[in-house]
Amino acid sequence: MTQTQDLEMAARQGNGAAGGAYYPPPRAGAGGEDLDDDGRKKRTGTVWTASAHIITAVIGSGVLSLAWSTAQLGWVVGPVTLMIFAFITYYTSSLLADCYRSGDQATGKRNYTYMDAVAAYLGRWQVWSCGIFQYVNLVGTAVGYTITASISAAAVHKANCFHKKGHAADCSQYDTMYMIVFGIVQIFFSQLPNFSDLSWLSILAAIMSFSYSSIAVGLSLARTISGRTGKTTLTGTEVGVDVDSAQKIWMALQALGNIAFAYSYSMILIEIQDTVKSPPAENKTMKKATLLGVSTTTAFYMLAGCLGYAAFGNAAPGNILTGFGFYEPYWLIDFANVCIVVHLVGAYQVFSQPIFAAVETAAAAHWPNSKFVTREHPLVAGRFNINMLRVTWRTVFVVVSTVLAIVMPFFNDILGFLGAIGFWPLTVYYPVEMYIRQRRIQKYTTRWLALQTLSFLCFLVSLASAVASIEGVTESLKHYVPFKTKS
Repeated sequence: MTQTQDLEMAARQGNGAAGGAYYPPPRAGAGGEDLDDDGRKKRTGTVWTASAHIITAVIGSGVLSLAWSTAQLGWVVGPVTLMIFAFITYYTSSLLADCYRSGDQATGKRNYTYMDAVAAYLGRWQVWSCGIFQYVNLVGTAVGYTITASISAAAVHKANCFHKKGHAADCSQYDTMYMIVFGIVQIFFSQLPNFSDLSWLSILAAIMSFSYSSIAVGLSLARTISGRTGKTTLTGTEVGVDVDSAQKIWMALQALGNIAFAYSYSMILIEIQDTVKSPPAENKTMKKATLLGVSTTTAFYMLAGCLGYAAFGNAAPGNILTGFGFYEPYWLIDFANVCIVVHLVGAYQVFSQPIFAAVETAAAAHWPNSKFVTREHPLVAGRFNINMLRVTWRTVFVVVSTVLAIVMPFFNDILGFLGAIGFWPLTVYYPVEMYIRQRRIQKYTTRWLALQTLSFLCFLVSLASAVASIEGVTESLKHYVPFKTKS
């Protein structure tokens, strides 16, 4: 029996005195390091590191579009929609956190990825559909973050240009070079082996997200107080004044997709939870981290959306910090956009690591004796290792995502589409179905009907938002010349 099998058996056979949970004692690995109950390196994550991962993942490019989204929906529907999405995200994430272990929450078999949890509770045939939704969304998020980071990087140059030459000057910039530079940076960071090695980057990125969100909120508040505000209404943009009737419907639905994208992180929740130490049981820690992360981001979202709408009215820009509703103080605009770029460097990695892990795990299983796949080459006096598969595959991934960003640089449309295709299946459907299976909830009972109704309503919202975003991309492509986009 291998050491890993021995540890797994200990976990299965553990029982606690007086009904308490039994935690297998840590074991020493070959190098003298402590191991967890599954034979892997002992996890060290806490509520704070998990919250940092969540905030890094959630407060991304989504927050920048909330003023625009609120403008499409108005004073009533906009804030209410934000609160509804926050509640749904927190509730379903709590259900998902209980699925990290199969069986006992303290000693059951660990599910290392979202797809592992789906396979354990719903069966292998659902893994394929889950994989399509999850990895398309993760790849799309990488593309979306590349677009957003490049726009913010270009905005730094534009802010300086407007300050020197005046607000009427032509300060537009080609985005392609900024996307390429962002991709090169990601190639280097992608060589970090896993989530645990990214804790410092996530904490730094979380600080950056607080910084630029606070600046956006502060500038919106200052503009509102100064009285230089746009026209606002209870229902948002007005038909016949701001938009026609068809545009009103499409943009309102697209706004729902943007808000859904702003809360998207469920597809990496299991991976984040796999960094958390125990005891206490990982699901307890993750639920606290989820509450802290979602409540913190919702507070920012309400401020960013409502104050941004109050400041700009129905003419709110699609990206509040790069649409140049703000020109001064230019140095503060510069700092905010630099914070966005630094944050998205970290967020890109948080969302890409599950894709990296899936491909590399599958390759190791298929070619266990291949040195190209499994051999680690020590660098920097043994403090850092490189692997040829990791170098090759991760570089290809970054290059492809960068090229896709260059080909389709449509900020609001892409965000709306990603939010739509990821929200219902990954945030709602699979967590609900796994919870029903885990708790053995009988069909047609009150709880079963309530959960299925929630899932169906979210499906309708996702479907409508996806259609609206596709329509937006189609319209944008009519006026788009590849590789010559300026922002």
